[in-house]
Amino acid sequence: MKECPDIAHIAALIGDPARANMLNTLMNGMALTATELANVAGITAQTASSHLKKLEEGGLLKQRKQGRHRYFCLADDEVASVLENLSGLAASKGHVRVRTGPKDPALKEARVCYNHLAGDMGVQLYDSLISRNYLLLHDDGLSLTTTGNQFIEQLGIDVSNLSTSGRALCKPCLDWSARRSHLAGALGTALLNRFFELQWAKREEGTRMIHFAQKGRKEFANLFPK
Repeated sequence: MKECPDIAHIAALIGDPARANMLNTLMNGMALTATELANVAGITAQTASSHLKKLEEGGLLKQRKQGRHRYFCLADDEVASVLENLSGLAASKGHVRVRTGPKDPALKEARVCYNHLAGDMGVQLYDSLISRNYLLLHDDGLSLTTTGNQFIEQLGIDVSNLSTSGRALCKPCLDWSARRSHLAGALGTALLNRFFELQWAKREEGTRMIHFAQKGRKEFANLFPK
């Protein structure tokens, strides 16, 4: 019998409601303690510890230790991309949990997807770079063109440094709310961090939401026109 990827095992790890809640919470790119994740999942600390061990052994989570404390975060970009894609699939098939409230529109407009910009503004950034031939989409994925490199450098981002980070420079990530691509990879992370550095935007503590200031919105619209 031929060997093949055990997607059933990965699906089982993600498919448990408690573990799915914990993984989804970590899509904000933060590292949380077992106690915090237990509260998110609505389970006891002992049960959470068991779930976290399985997720870590399955390669979906990794630990960060600081002093006496242990923090958990997603293992890498690949895990985040799978979770975002699953969210899009669930939404497209009508498997949506209804959560009403005034924050929902803000989450759809701009949010963090692990370590890069997602939502309507993330899609706008991606589409704008594609339409001006700064990014080139091809069969092998996504690449930054020469003019795109110059554009990014003008924003104060050292592309050559990103290229040696060991991560993919740029890749498309399916946005679950817009159901279109936004920009992931080292470039996607660098752009979001640059927006924060310029104080165009800030994250809402404890959530995935990103709020753009009035100046930030104006500068963003000028740089990444629809």
